[in-house]
Amino acid sequence: MNILQKHGRQQLNRIFIRYLFLWLAVSGITCKNSGGTDPEVVVPPSEVGTFANPVMSGADPSVYQRNGTYFYLQTTGNNIRLWKTEAMSGLAAAPSKVVYTPVAGAPNSRNVWAPELFFLDGKWYIYFTAGDGTDLSQRTWVLENESADPTTGTWVEKGKIYNTNADFWAIDATVMEYNGNRYLIWCGRPDKTNADLTQMIYISKMSNPWTLEGPVTVLSQPTLGWERNGFPVNEAPQVLRNEQGNYYLMYSASYCGTDDYALGLLTLKPGSDPMSTSNWEKRSNPVFTSRPSSNAYGPGHNSFFQSPDGKETWLIYHANSNRGEGCGEKRNIRMQKITFQADGSPSLGEPTATGLKVTVPSGE
Repeated sequence: MNILQKHGRQQLNRIFIRYLFLWLAVSGITCKNSGGTDPEVVVPPSEVGTFANPVMSGADPSVYQRNGTYFYLQTTGNNIRLWKTEAMSGLAAAPSKVVYTPVAGAPNSRNVWAPELFFLDGKWYIYFTAGDGTDLSQRTWVLENESADPTTGTWVEKGKIYNTNADFWAIDATVMEYNGNRYLIWCGRPDKTNADLTQMIYISKMSNPWTLEGPVTVLSQPTLGWERNGFPVNEAPQVLRNEQGNYYLMYSASYCGTDDYALGLLTLKPGSDPMSTSNWEKRSNPVFTSRPSSNAYGPGHNSFFQSPDGKETWLIYHANSNRGEGCGEKRNIRMQKITFQADGSPSLGEPTATGLKVTVPSGE
């Protein structure tokens, strides 16, 4: 072997060893083999600046942000738990606290669903669905808290919120503030016998955070084929305002126990009266649907939030990871950034794949 061959062989050996150590570092394998055990496989930490869906287990997510803090709620079934964080990508690790547990045997003590938090007139309010355990008893209830921080202080029951013209099954209430007025938008089932399970979206003006006044309007009925799988459903309304000041109403359609559960969209004519059904235009097709390649089935019951720097709008929703998992405890929470089209309407895209690294919201 001449000198050039020898030095060439040494150089190749050095390169091989260097790349071997690099491969070991990237793969996360370390030869910590004391006591005759097999080599330990070390899972590397998540890449800084990213997260993966699903972020946690649960259903019916809701987010309210104020002064740089995000407050998160979801259905628990028997109480109301409130999460508090400054970074939504770290939601699963955020501290949480049960802020309300209904009195056993009360008319709102069972089936506690879909709580939403709002800061109105200098106080905190939670709107939630509950009943006495029978399906027909489900109604919307209001809690009030005067503390600066809703995770502290005392939550006081303000009672059932309803309009005498629509005192029947009512779930998924949210608040819309528009042109100096305040409205409650919710899902109702008008048949008091439950023979017809059709669910519709209603709106009524609010005289204060726990009282409705005036007429009730049906904003949306499940008349389209994709809204009627399982049984006809329009539920879980969510208000979205774009940068131009236009208002949209996202809602969930079809029975939540089917993989056909999906999101639909209503658009309010700029400057018009939201109490008039004719002022809302419904998209003829769903705007967010199941995507098997992303392990996303029955995506729906969403909420929206802004990134910490206010530059991005994010969608948070629940879905199942496999076919046929229904409307139960296998649902999980997912988040993804959305965009807006040239006409100002939201474009949700498709459900992001589970396990895929997603860049955290801008400003985290």
